[in-house]
Amino acid sequence: MAVVVPDLPELFEEAYERAGLEMRSGYDLKTARRSLNLLTLEWQNRGLNLFTIEAGTLSITAGTATYQLPQDTIDLIEHQVRTGSGSNQTDTALERISVATYAQQTNKNTQGRPTQIYVQRLPTEVKVTLWPVPDATTAYTLAYYRLKGIDGLSAGVGANVTNVPPRFVPALVSGMAYYLAMKKPQAAGRAQALKQEYEFQFQLASGEDEETASIKFVPFDTFMMGG
Repeated sequence: MAVVVPDLPELFEEAYERAGLEMRSGYDLKTARRSLNLLTLEWQNRGLNLFTIEAGTLSITAGTATYQLPQDTIDLIEHQVRTGSGSNQTDTALERISVATYAQQTNKNTQGRPTQIYVQRLPTEVKVTLWPVPDATTAYTLAYYRLKGIDGLSAGVGANVTNVPPRFVPALVSGMAYYLAMKKPQAAGRAQALKQEYEFQFQLASGEDEETASIKFVPFDTFMMGG
């Protein structure tokens, strides 16, 4: 049985009702859409949500150090340089370095198998720079897991919430209600309670969206290593 998620107009109406308001005009729809877009931008600042993680690859050209990632990339969370294919495929982790570390490289044009990656999170794009600069001894591929942005609404109201998992929809509605209450003087008295409900619903959803894989910690024995 499919999970039933109300369409966007119904979610907007629910948010207005929680704020003690009525959605009556085209402007009410416009301001609700704007609140939704701001809300999804806020979620991108709240940390790692598993539904925003996407795997990808990028072909690397010999002699080229810098590459642009897909437009909606927020950041990289994993990155490897890949060689070979099929059963002979090998992924080697790249060390992420800061701008200061990259700037201190004495020869930024050194070529070889990349071992480090510098990520530039620019206002309108994300770029990566590899060091050493890829050489031509073999074909390299950049394999990565990226944190991508949550699509908003550029115009209109739309039909269904397709970019947000059903478990986050209650938080979405609660957040919109809070945002609307902050903008409407007649609903200001409800803003604090709506904010508390929003935070509660978001914590419920994000708690369900955490990584559940087991982690094994191995003690580091300095005696055995001769330290």
